[in-house]
Amino acid sequence: MSEGSADANKGRRIAIIGVSSLLLVAMVVAAVTISNKNASMNDIKDNENDHVASTIKAVKTLCHPAEYEKECEENLMAGAGNTTDPKELIKIAFNMTITKMGERIKETDLIQEVEKEPRSKMALDTCKQLMDLSIEELKKSFDEMSEFGLFNVDKVFMNLKVWLSSAITYQDTCLDAFENTTSDAGKKMQELLTSTLHMSSNALSIITKMSDTVADWNVTQLLGRRLLKDDDDAEPPSWVDETGNPFTQYKPNVVVAQNGSGDFKTINEALKQVPKRNKNPFVIYITEGIYNEHVEVNKSMEYVVFIGDGGNKSRITGSRNFIDGVNTYNTATVAIQGDHFLAINMGFENSAGPEKHQAVALRVSSDKSIFYNCTMDGYQDTLYAHTQRQFYRDCTISGTIDFVFGNALSFFQNCTFVVRKPLDNQQCIVTAQGRKEKQQPTGIVIQGGSIVSDPAFYGVRFDNKAYLARPWKNFSRTIIMDTFIDDLIDVEGYTPWQGPEGPMNIDTCFYAEYHNYGPGADKSKRIKWPGIWNLNSKAARWFAPSKFFHGGDWIEETGTPFYPGVPLHYKHKATDLSW
Repeated sequence: MSEGSADANKGRRIAIIGVSSLLLVAMVVAAVTISNKNASMNDIKDNENDHVASTIKAVKTLCHPAEYEKECEENLMAGAGNTTDPKELIKIAFNMTITKMGERIKETDLIQEVEKEPRSKMALDTCKQLMDLSIEELKKSFDEMSEFGLFNVDKVFMNLKVWLSSAITYQDTCLDAFENTTSDAGKKMQELLTSTLHMSSNALSIITKMSDTVADWNVTQLLGRRLLKDDDDAEPPSWVDETGNPFTQYKPNVVVAQNGSGDFKTINEALKQVPKRNKNPFVIYITEGIYNEHVEVNKSMEYVVFIGDGGNKSRITGSRNFIDGVNTYNTATVAIQGDHFLAINMGFENSAGPEKHQAVALRVSSDKSIFYNCTMDGYQDTLYAHTQRQFYRDCTISGTIDFVFGNALSFFQNCTFVVRKPLDNQQCIVTAQGRKEKQQPTGIVIQGGSIVSDPAFYGVRFDNKAYLARPWKNFSRTIIMDTFIDDLIDVEGYTPWQGPEGPMNIDTCFYAEYHNYGPGADKSKRIKWPGIWNLNSKAARWFAPSKFFHGGDWIEETGTPFYPGVPLHYKHKATDLSW
């Protein structure tokens, strides 16, 4: 089974032709350069024409897989000069998008100066933050192209796809911020961002097709490298120890204690001690207590580690919400943006309640972030798995509507999803994944956990229906494997996203269940949508951590318990660890 197999095969053929042509163009350019050393002055004009023809051919070849092919060609021809090197052309495309995004930020400032409506002014401010983040992802992608080589090709492609996808999502989130605004600012932003969204999408399409070609050619095997392996009969990994602490290497740099016994009384005070662009774990031990503060680990704070005394003991809480005038993005009690973030035994909460609608407890936009034995409690939109690569192990997430949502590459291993009691007229939905474009490598994968009722919801679970997912964006993707699903989940399994003209995205979403069990896991009565798939064992392995986001490259080095394959034979439930 494959998602959109006909399109995928067509894409692979295009990509193979594309990369073959790119390599051919590069060789032709090299040959022309050598021959020009012996050219006479009379041949200069002809050579200049040849360069122009070669550039046009290189640009057309590069842009062929792009979603907006004509725009790709026009933009690149405007900036390419005599360049024919595919790698340099891609870097030029990144630079042009960065420049365009900077222009859009200045235009946003002008719109904000004259805007009067409060929600729109907040949305415009949010957009500037998100466009800055989008520029940062594009700059990272530009720098990564400089590191491109035969021996790191799979790693580079993975990084580029993640970062370009994030750049698109940040721009899309900007537009989402105008929900329920009354001015025309949202329409103006839609017009402003159309070109940058198309340019970002084109870059992702090109990189994705090139990556697919490398996978087809199996370059890693040709180079003699060991491929990632999923072995269903493998022994439990070496970290398995019911009594041991897998995180003994983390010693606190600072201690937060409300009673004054530590270095600081608040988490925000402790975060001021994190060195900018830190490259070593900076450990903040947060002792037992309820911390009523809004916390942001910003983009400059890398390798931050939060260690608590348990998800129900060391808790960060807030109550910002949509009904009180805050857009969803800014309702987060805790926002994590700095890369390589690690949280152990922590609790994150938004206490606004179901009547306040969107109210985020935790928003995560941190690449290669990990949450171990943590709790995330709220109602609607509890966990905003916004962008980048995220791994959750042995966590508990509670909520009512879309309580895990976003467009990250998010993986939940051995986690518990607790459906809480909503308002009387509400249904419950566990996930609302937001993949906007098919080329984005994003999705929500749940493996080896459970989906159950909160005690307060148990008595009304058949009155207020609960579903596994609904497709928030065009290519919403959620996979649930090896998971216990209790009887609270309606037999249809999924519910559509209702748009102005009826159900949306039911043809283009990708939803799949594999080897689940429990009274709610029966697939025989699931709703019949083109976007609901059956996975065989081979297809399921593509959504294992080792394949989905190369988890073996970055999770294990933190000491986090982690199983790389499918199915998850070994289940380990963490207990509170002490420091």
